[in-house]
Amino acid sequence: MTHASEQSTSRETAVYTHGHHESVLRSHSWRTAANSAAYLIPALRPGLDVLDVGCGPGTITADLAALVAPGRVTAVDAAPDALDRARAVADERGLKNVEFAVADVHALDFPDDSFDVVHAHQVLQHVGDPVQALREMRRVCRPGGVVAARDSDYGSFTWFPERPALDAWQALYRRVARANGGEPDAGRRLFSWARQAGFTQVTTTAATWCFAQPDERAWWSGLWADRTTESVYAELAVDGGHATSEDLAEIAEAWREWGRQEDAWFMVPHGEILCRVS
Repeated sequence: MTHASEQSTSRETAVYTHGHHESVLRSHSWRTAANSAAYLIPALRPGLDVLDVGCGPGTITADLAALVAPGRVTAVDAAPDALDRARAVADERGLKNVEFAVADVHALDFPDDSFDVVHAHQVLQHVGDPVQALREMRRVCRPGGVVAARDSDYGSFTWFPERPALDAWQALYRRVARANGGEPDAGRRLFSWARQAGFTQVTTTAATWCFAQPDERAWWSGLWADRTTESVYAELAVDGGHATSEDLAEIAEAWREWGRQEDAWFMVPHGEILCRVS
């Protein structure tokens, strides 16, 4: 790659709240272009060059690569271990049009106008300066191309049946994420951040994940129960003085108890932006 943008000396200041525990990867590896980037798919066609920012384990990346082949997808992440998993996914699918690199979205190591599409899924909620991140995504996108971002909005999560311990989980997660320098309610802010980053042609949409079927409830409640007690998030919650280990154990059990309810239902809302570069 060529050297980083000289327009910014910004670097990541936020701590990634989730880490890369198995319970986190269990969630991230479930994601596909269909369930996590449907708003972007109509803008894709064979031959486009795509930058996938914060690619994680690469399941969305692989779908994008299949959609734009013979175009190229460059997948970047701040965590080398995540890139190892993404490479494995691409290899398993026989994809030859994907490249991988470690990168910081605040200062991308690509020249101006390098890509037709720049995509980030569940990234801007975790970075220290989401507006600067969007400026960099815009810088490396060619005129006529699109910058796409999708983020959940933790403050808007809702579920049934109500459980006081899950209310405590929601409040705790938002405290921990903000203490780490992120913004857990990013979904509602994407349009504002895009405008601050200089975009003038922004299409805004919203979409949800919904977990209600028995296998969905078991999967969602189980991964959050495990994440609450075993992941980096758990360590940050305790070390930061936001909760005790006993608090986390109570929340984890509430997740498991919620997941056993036959009428349990959980909704995760997302904000989405599709920004045309002029």
